Amino acid sequence: MRIVDAHVHLWDVDALPLPWFREELGLPRRALPEDLGALLRATGAGAAIAVQAADSVAEAEWLADVAERDPLVRRAVLQYAPSPGAPLGRTATASGPSTTGIRAAVPQFAPDLSDVEGLDGLAAAAGEAGLVVELLLRPEQLSGAAALARRHPATTFVLCHLGLGASVPDAGWIRDLVTAAAAPNLHAKTSGVVHPSRSAAELRRILGAALDAFGAGRLLHGSDWPISARHTPYEAVAARIADALPALSAADAEALWAGTAERLYRL
Repeated sequence: MRIVDAHVHLWDVDALPLPWFREELGLPRRALPEDLGALLRATGAGAAIAVQAADSVAEAEWLADVAERDPLVRRAVLQYAPSPGAPLGRTATASGPSTTGIRAAVPQFAPDLSDVEGLDGLAAAAGEAGLVVELLLRPEQLSGAAALARRHPATTFVLCHLGLGASVPDAGWIRDLVTAAAAPNLHAKTSGVVHPSRSAAELRRILGAALDAFGAGRLLHGSDWPISARHTPYEAVAARIADALPALSAADAEALWAGTAERLYRL
């Protein structure tokens, strides 16, 4: 089975500090392409998409350069940082041919996303540039994401972590996930849903709800490495997801594990 890991992070906090990084988070100070590459090769993954961990231009330049040069980290998604006169944000100045998306990390904003500076401008500009807009949000913002996607039907959107992350997958999340999935240009990554606090049964329920809402053709596998490595070895993330998924046709499995990521991120 071909695998594309559509959600990893890379950093070196000694060279490029991350404002949110703290030792007590239990994360490595360095998560480098060569570290990830060894894991990808060991598990048979053929490519990865790196998502910027913070929002400095220097970090964006480094990540874009990695995606240009590395044989396995093939694409970069830069973090949106509002900037006057720059609808794609200030990090977009670092974009190169292997930059295929911009992520808006917005969980601190209103449920309808109305107070995210420049978000509609970002969506419009990304659509014109052929870039994916990724959204990192909390479950209460799923309906806002759906409305954003409807306002910009020519833009491709991808929800990080199924719009759930570590939150409880309650009836409200399922309802709003279905609402979000009604926008045909909205997709979702399975990143961030594997956690030791989640039983196999709960993970089956989460992935079943996502499949019911989006279908396999609009879901993408992502490991969230090295965040996930705090509690789950790299190879075990994919194994837990595979075990929790219902039986898929060959075409659906191909889409979820590799094909959709290849299509959206132009691999």
